[in-house]
Amino acid sequence: MSTHHLLDRRTFLADLGHGAVALAIVGIAGCGPSVIASLAPTSSAAPRPTPSPGSAGPGTPSPTGKAAGPPASAPPSGRTWERVNLGFVSAYILIRGGEAALVDTGVAGSEAAIESSLTSIGLGWSAVGHVIITHSHGDHSGSRIAVLERAPDATAYAGAEDMAGMGGIELTAAGDGDRVFDLEIVTTPGHTAGSISVLDAVNGVLVAGDALGTAEGMPVLPGAQFTADMDEAKRSIVKLGGLTFETLLVGHGDPIETGAAALVAELGATA
Repeated sequence: MSTHHLLDRRTFLADLGHGAVALAIVGIAGCGPSVIASLAPTSSAAPRPTPSPGSAGPGTPSPTGKAAGPPASAPPSGRTWERVNLGFVSAYILIRGGEAALVDTGVAGSEAAIESSLTSIGLGWSAVGHVIITHSHGDHSGSRIAVLERAPDATAYAGAEDMAGMGGIELTAAGDGDRVFDLEIVTTPGHTAGSISVLDAVNGVLVAGDALGTAEGMPVLPGAQFTADMDEAKRSIVKLGGLTFETLLVGHGDPIETGAAALVAELGATA
C-alpha cells in the first residue's frame, strides 16, 4: 500500500472523532512498534491535557529574522512550556510571560483540549500570537482552522514543502534559521518533505514534531509506515543531535526533560 493511501487512512480515522477505538487504531497505524509500546491507552473519548512545566530561563532581547515575534521574558510562574496531551499525539504551548506560541494543533476537534491547557496556565486564545505546524499530517494539523478562528490575530507557519497540504488557512513559510517568537525554526525533512522542528534555545527545549519519537525514556525513529524518506529522516536526527537543548518534546511519546540532546545524538549515530 502506498504511503499516500496510508496517510489518507490515518487522517480519515482521526477525523471520525475522538472515541477510544478510533484513537487506538490511528495510534497503531501512525507509530513504529517502539513508539506504540510507550503510549498508554485512554479510558474516555475526551482528550486529557497533562500539565508539564518546563524550566525557567532568563529573558532575551527581541528576536531578529524574517518571522520575528514579541520580546521574550521569563514567565512569573517559571513555566515555559505546556503539553496538550491528546492521547496518541501531543501539541505544545511555548510560553513567554503572558504570550504563547502553539506548536501543532492535533486532530480535528482538538481545540477544546488546547483551550483547556491555555486556561490551566492562566492564558486565553488572545495570548496565542503564533501557530507553528511541524508538518501536514492530519494528527498535527487537523484543528488548524478551528484554532485560527479562535486566535484570529495569530500568524500560522509551516515548512514550504508541506503548505500545499494544509488548505483553509493563510500560512507563512518557515525555513531553516528563521525566528518566530524568539524560537528558531530547524528544517527536519524526512517524515514529510516539509517537516520542521522548533528550538527554544533560551530555555533548552526542542519541539520535534514527528522528526523522531520517544519510547521508555529514549528517542526513537519516526514510524516507518508514515515516513516519506527514512534515510532523510535519519539525517535530520543527526542534525538535531548537534543542537544544544535539555528537553525534547515530540508528537508521539512522552517528553524527555534531562540530557535529551546527547540521547538524540546517540540515536543519530546508531540509526
